[in-house]
Amino acid sequence: MFFCIPIFFGCSQKIKPEGDQTPRICPNCHNASVFSAKKKTWFELFFIPLIPFDSKHVWLCQICHWMAPHVAGQWEPAVAPGSYQPGYLSQGPPPQHSYQPAYLQQQK
Repeated sequence: MFFCIPIFFGCSQKIKPEGDQTPRICPNCHNASVFSAKKKTWFELFFIPLIPFDSKHVWLCQICHWMAPHVAGQWEPAVAPGSYQPGYLSQGPPPQHSYQPAYLQQQK
């Protein structure tokens, strides 16, 4: 009797943010969304990561998925001017310089 048991295996990459998360300018899409991350390549068997193959530090853009190696002392993306942080990173109330309709403005 012959049994056929399928075996699922492959390599996957896991990316996790690390270190200082100061927003930087992406050279590809020009958004302030580049951050430092660690990329690990794993051997998987039946969708379970078993053996880490490779580990690298990279710069990654969250919008266009541009990626470059992060080597200390070499090129780095430019830091975003001011204290700008994308909406998903900022905490606190929204800025107060937005449009207010006439009926919401206070009478003087």
